Amino acid sequence: MSGFDKGPILVTGASGGIGGATVRQLCAAGADVIANGRNVEALDALAKETGCKTLPFDLTSEDSVKDALQDLDLWGVVNCGGFGGEIATPMETDIDVFDKVININARGALLVTKYASQSMVRLGKGGAIVNVSSQASLVALKGHISYGSSKAALDNITRVSAMELGPHGIRVNGVNPTVVMTPMSAWYWARPEVQGPFLETMPLGRWATEDEIAAPIVFLLSDGASMISGVSLPIDGGFTAV
Repeated sequence: MSGFDKGPILVTGASGGIGGATVRQLCAAGADVIANGRNVEALDALAKETGCKTLPFDLTSEDSVKDALQDLDLWGVVNCGGFGGEIATPMETDIDVFDKVININARGALLVTKYASQSMVRLGKGGAIVNVSSQASLVALKGHISYGSSKAALDNITRVSAMELGPHGIRVNGVNPTVVMTPMSAWYWARPEVQGPFLETMPLGRWATEDEIAAPIVFLLSDGASMISGVSLPIDGGFTAV
């Protein structure tokens, strides 16, 4: 049994590439999926394609998250909503951008975890949460002072939440992907002076696909991962291992 018949799974950031791929794979596995994201048109198209439900709320507003989730029966969550911010050194960084990145990537995921886990505890059926972090939290990447810091905070949210929620049968894990070459990331990562040295360092030597990130997320939500909690799983072609 996959475990996807235990209750609804919320996926934030579902209007993006990794979030959308996760929704598709979960729906294909028979899960009851609720999709959240900033792009309403993309969410509507995803709902039409997969049969998922949609739920708009603002990750930066505690009131919005609370109103959406406090009475919602959930079994699972994928915190995939995120903001890339800027490419800057610590000397150049725009602190307003830093604050926004932290606000969405770390604080937003914590808000969703706060209210979703209250629902899970209330229902008493356990549950599973997967936080979508980044390789940027595990190693130092040039220009990633804001993004890497936000994802490092998210990794700690994963570990502490796993410890606190484990007695309720709720597992909390994270995945730390490498770059998926989307139009949003290509402006930086497709630069020859960036792409070449990076892929030469990575043992597998190529970018990840959205489905290659979504599949481990789905696994960590499943019964196959029933004894896995508190991990940060690199999905990075071996980049952070060398």
